[in-house]
Formats: sequence, C-alpha cells, structure tokens
Amino acid sequence: MHLVDQIKAKARSNVQTVVLPEGYDDRMVEAAGKIVADQLAHVVLLGNPEALMAKADELGASLEGVTLVEPKSSPLLESYAAELVELRKKKGLSRDEAVEILTASDNLYFAAMMVRKGDAGGAVAGAYNTTGDVLRAAFQVVGTAPGMKTVSSVFLMVTKTPEFGENGTLCFADCAVNPNPDAQSLAEIAVSTAASCKSFLGVDARVAMLSFSTKGSAKHSDCDKVLKALEIAKELAPDLAIDGELQADAALIPKVGDKKAPGSTVAGRANTLVFPDLDSGNIGYKLVERLAGAEAVGPIIQGLAKPVNDLSRGCSVDDIISVSAITAVQAQG
Repeated sequence: MHLVDQIKAKARSNVQTVVLPEGYDDRMVEAAGKIVADQLAHVVLLGNPEALMAKADELGASLEGVTLVEPKSSPLLESYAAELVELRKKKGLSRDEAVEILTASDNLYFAAMMVRKGDAGGAVAGAYNTTGDVLRAAFQVVGTAPGMKTVSSVFLMVTKTPEFGENGTLCFADCAVNPNPDAQSLAEIAVSTAASCKSFLGVDARVAMLSFSTKGSAKHSDCDKVLKALEIAKELAPDLAIDGELQADAALIPKVGDKKAPGSTVAGRANTLVFPDLDSGNIGYKLVERLAGAEAVGPIIQGLAKPVNDLSRGCSVDDIISVSAITAVQAQG
C-alpha cells in the first residue's frame, strides 16, 4: 500500500476534525466534501454558509456532511476573543482588536483558535495565503509543543530503494522552515522529527544528525554545532536512538557506517535524517526527488502544540485531501 494510502487508512481509524479556513478558495470547497465522503476527517469549512453552498453548486461539488461556520456570527467568537486578549496581554490587545483579528477575511486566526481550544484537531491552509501568514497565526495562537520553541518541517521521502530507511521511506528535516538553526533548534527539530517518524511510519526513529564530517573526521564550527545539538537532543529525549555527526553515506549504508562509526546503533540504518541547515535540507530533498525519482510527501509542519499544516499556493484538490489526512493523523497523537 502506498504511503499516502496508509496515512489515509490511519486517518479513517480514528476520525478527527480538521478546519479549512480558506472557504473563499474554490479548491477548498471542492476538497471539503470529498474529505468527508472519504471518511478521512470531520470538516469545518469557514465562510458564509449561503455563499459556500452557492459556490459548491457552481462548482458541482458537494458539501454534504461539512460543517459551515462564519467566524463573525459564530457563538464561539466572544470566548475566542477573550482567549486572544489573554494570549496577547503583554501587547495590550483590546477586545475589539481581538475580534477584528479573529474575523479578518483570511480566517486564519479563527481557525488557529479552533485548534487551540480543541474545537478542531488541526487546520490546513495555504492554498491562498502565504506560508508566513499561515505559520504566524499558528505560532501566535496554537503555540509550540511543551519543551519546544522551534517550529519546523518534515518531508516523508518515498524512494525506490527499499534497503534504505523503512522499506525505502525516510524522514528528512528541516527542508522548508529554518534557514540556519542553532544547536538548540537543531536538537528540537530532531526530537520533533522522531515523533513524526513514529506517527507516519509506525516505527521508532533512528535519527542521524548529518554533517560533512563523521565522528570527528573534520574539525569545524559547523560540526561543533551538530555535536552540541546531539547532546541537547539526548537530554530532551533520553530514549531516542540518535547519533552524529554522520555523513550521509555513514548514516545510510551499513558497511560505511560500520567502518566510520563502529558500534553506532544508528549509522548505516538511519530512517530519519536531520540536516544541519536549510540549504543542505532543501537541496538534499530536491536532489533525491528529482534524480532518484523519489516522492516527497510534505512539507509537514511539526513542533506545534497541535497540528497546522501549510499548502503550496499551487496545490491541487488532491493535495488538500492528502494534507488533511496527514493533519488528521497528527491530531490523533
């Protein structure tokens, strides 16, 4: 079974609620009913109900089973405004300003508040709004997971080489969010990605902290950062199988791992690769995708207290459905 199909099956096993704030985008309207029909999630679509129904009719789409909510007329608005005022009290946010933010036309903050308060298990946006806008609302309202300050991303890389990772599938992070993480951030990325590995691949992570050096073969401040991150990650997650610094071949190929990092429980059998910066991460996943013909599922946002995922603005209806299923699986955790 394909990885995305496996994720969809897992989503159906414990159906969660996903909010789609961008009801003003035709693709979201089309996707909402299909997500419900496929039993991947309960869906809340934000927007004026009459306008949404009219748009669905125009598109030949069904919104049967979809909950339609207009933020400005929602009975939840006052409690959400009070919560936002409390969250932003250091900024001196007033009640009226909170209402204005929550009823803004993009619906991003209302959706984020639904997730924060447990009225939705997760949110999916970005078909219309920028990544910065989606993550800003998520960071300010949902916040980061306990003990974490770093929001990052993971790609599930489905390769054609079954001897790598878990039957050819690996987790790559961070390939989309943090340009130059310091040691603390890199450690948090590693711990978050290990949790994602468990959620999506159903196995314990074996995390390789990547570098151009293996076990001191080179000396540089960049290697020192990876070693410090390894130390911090072990403190954050003492039971985590993690090692570094490791070159990519030492992380993936048993013979190389045994030679360069003898005795390591990760070297040569890693299923989770943590790149030292966004340059290497983004280049790495795209090379594997394009040259090796791998499928890149993601980016999946991680490190938040509750799931909010960002789409490409060029996404398809199928992309929205798949990311909604991913978000639902995250919400199960």
